[in-house]
Amino acid sequence: MSYIKIKNAVKKINGNLILDNINLELEKNKVYGFVGVNGSGKTMLFRAIAGLIKLNAGEIIVDGVKIEKGKHPEKTGLLIENADLWSELTAKENLEILNSMSESKVKAETIEKLLTYFDLDYKSKKVYKHFSLGMKQKLRLAQVFMGEPELLIIDEPTNALDENSVEKFKNLIVERKNNGATILIASHSKYDINSLCDEVIYISEGKIVKTEKGVEKNGQI
Repeated sequence: MSYIKIKNAVKKINGNLILDNINLELEKNKVYGFVGVNGSGKTMLFRAIAGLIKLNAGEIIVDGVKIEKGKHPEKTGLLIENADLWSELTAKENLEILNSMSESKVKAETIEKLLTYFDLDYKSKKVYKHFSLGMKQKLRLAQVFMGEPELLIIDEPTNALDENSVEKFKNLIVERKNNGATILIASHSKYDINSLCDEVIYISEGKIVKTEKGVEKNGQI
């Protein structure tokens, strides 16, 4: 039984066709990679699955529930391209606010562990606007994994990350998959896609052009 069903999804912006009759069925407890050039429709598709935009036609169903703008899938960790956090707050304060808004609240120790895992100082008074690009990306990733989400939608996760942080991210993806999560990743990195994904979906000009099995690596997938 499919966990995510996308039926005839169409999205137009200013008359331009961004998603062109997308049809997909994605199974639970798998990692899916989405590949395509900038403007191919990957991010818009992720926005639609997350309930951030309204489709012009078609529908998206996640775990039996129809997703519409403002109606988000439950227990979802989300990172969409160009997402930002509160510029005047510290790493800890940002996660605390996000945690207060979440239905799946975590303990303070979990926030501390996530920040420490991504090499961000839990006690630091430095605010987000003064973070390096890599620090900002690590904090964005930390919020994705709060609450042990069952669905992760992650757009370009390894942007600005050093090699060690990339490996830490991948380890968390494997951990979440092993705990039953379904994971959608869009990345320009072929290594990220091939090393993590069960299935790779290629998008061009708003259309699914092909799908193929991911490359098994180190027995993780």
